[in-house]
Amino acid sequence: MSPNSAVNGAISQPHEQNDTPTCDRPHLVDSLRAGDIQTQVLNTAKAQRMAEFFSLLGDANRLRLLSVLAKQELCVCDLAAALSMSESAVSHQLRALRAMRLVSYRKVGRQVFYSLLDRHVLELYQAVAEHLDEAD
Repeated sequence: MSPNSAVNGAISQPHEQNDTPTCDRPHLVDSLRAGDIQTQVLNTAKAQRMAEFFSLLGDANRLRLLSVLAKQELCVCDLAAALSMSESAVSHQLRALRAMRLVSYRKVGRQVFYSLLDRHVLELYQAVAEHLDEAD
């Protein structure tokens, strides 16, 4: 057996150790049910925006910032002290969170205070935290 035929054979044969359950044999698709489901599928543009949103939350420092802001509004210098980060690093992370409309800010003189933008952000944060606590 040549190296190419071994590779081709491996590609064409299904893997027997697949952990993902699938249908045992080919069957007819329920077109009515499939049609109903298609109307409920997330559209591509919104799916892309949601992927970017969740990707943004894939950073531990941003989540730490959200955990503090879920409790109270704080200025950049207080956030930096609480998280043992530089003010520059905190500002950088806040800029990204602001761009995705997760946090808002208000200025008081030279200080800038940040808070979660709305209850949806707080509810999302709390739901994920509670979900992870259940697994423990």
